[in-house]
Amino acid sequence: MPEVSIITSRRDFVSAARSGDKFVSASLVMQVRSRPDTSGPRVGFTATRKIGGAVQRNRAKRRMRALARDVLIPDAQSSCDYVLIARHNTGKISWQQLVSDCRSLLSRHRKKAN
Repeated sequence: MPEVSIITSRRDFVSAARSGDKFVSASLVMQVRSRPDTSGPRVGFTATRKIGGAVQRNRAKRRMRALARDVLIPDAQSSCDYVLIARHNTGKISWQQLVSDCRSLLSRHRKKAN
């Protein structure tokens, strides 16, 4: 499994939104940006106030971190930034559906990259 870093700076989130590719599913939004360096993949998580209160946002972020660890990172490209954005049902949808949505987004990214 590649070594993964967490995106924490606003500049990296904004550059992923501006110059990256965006893939949308019913429960998740994934922004992917290629970097010129060859270090490992980086992952960032966002849950806005539209999701709900702090409890709902934290639940959505916990689920996205688990999703990144179990599904995203094993298939991630080494020089890419991945930003996962929670949608209104990220914290409520079944785990199997969330995994399915993430795999679908990854396959769409791979198709576009090739």
